[in-house]
Amino acid sequence: MGEITNVTEYQAIAKQKLPKMIYDYYASGAEDEWTLQENREAFARILFRPRILIDVSKIDMATTVLGFKISMPIMIAPSAMQKMAHPDGEYATARAASSAGTIMTLSSWATSSVEEVASTGPGIRFFQLYVYKDRRVVEQLVRRAERAGFKAIALTVDTPRLGRREADIKNRFVLPPFLTLKNFEGLELGKMDQASDSGLASYVAGQIDRTLSWKDVKWLQTITTLPILVKGVITAEDTRLAVENGAAGIIVSNHGARQLDYVPATISALEEVVKAARGQLPVFLDGGVRRGTDVFKALALGAAGVFIGRPVVFSLAAAGEAGVRNVLQMLRDEFELTMALSGCTSLADITRNHVITEADKLGVMPSRL
Repeated sequence: MGEITNVTEYQAIAKQKLPKMIYDYYASGAEDEWTLQENREAFARILFRPRILIDVSKIDMATTVLGFKISMPIMIAPSAMQKMAHPDGEYATARAASSAGTIMTLSSWATSSVEEVASTGPGIRFFQLYVYKDRRVVEQLVRRAERAGFKAIALTVDTPRLGRREADIKNRFVLPPFLTLKNFEGLELGKMDQASDSGLASYVAGQIDRTLSWKDVKWLQTITTLPILVKGVITAEDTRLAVENGAAGIIVSNHGARQLDYVPATISALEEVVKAARGQLPVFLDGGVRRGTDVFKALALGAAGVFIGRPVVFSLAAAGEAGVRNVLQMLRDEFELTMALSGCTSLADITRNHVITEADKLGVMPSRL
């Protein structure tokens, strides 16, 4: 395997190890995959303005998210069906997150239930929610997450229908027969039928509620006291509506570029959302984070933290729990080094003045000097 020196190297190992249908499911994006590539490339167009001759002998990366103290602003995004990557699946991810002192978000479509993940031991965990047509299912699921000690709901709002993922259509993607969507096992919703295209697309078409709207965000607040993060906001308009409708936070996300192609990279949409939020709620980012430098760039542009998705499933496929631990450690180490070399000793030191974006270069933004 050779020594792994960065997060991206796990992807090639995962590709070698996993069946094509499973690797393609994790790796692919929607349609032309323009946004998939752009999620990475947009980070590469942001440059640093490091400050020098600052005492960086002690660096503090700790932060709080929704009042919960975590060791670093790097958290785990919800990724579905992790037992396809490794037999330990979400158990391994939960243990790795807990040992790193950070938050794991469990997918609705996990291959381990909320109770099973809770049984791995202590840890701060969020639950990602898809809203099913049958609201009793939703209510039951939210209650179970609460009882299992989950601390927040991440409501995915960009999936009234599943994006067109052509690899899944070609592969006739379906959840392998030895696995189930564990949270729905007793509800006859845990299996995915073979379809003439993507089995997941057919499942979503049959089960997920296309009528989902802001009134449902209000409804969720009547059935749970857990804070609700709205995941999938990329515009100022929707940011203002999220604030008005009582969201506890926003996750700027394009669903790993798996839904609508040709939306901007999340790092490009971040500043618009942050400005519209006016400090009334925390704004997080997922999509394309592969380096500690990416984490720093997101924080400089106003994010309160980032979530990582594909690096988790690829490292899980390559090396199980140890792989996920290593990804979290590498990102932590890189982020700490970026802070030191930029002259920042705490997250509060990271400012907009530490980066130059494309817009700055074009003179679109007012001069900072």
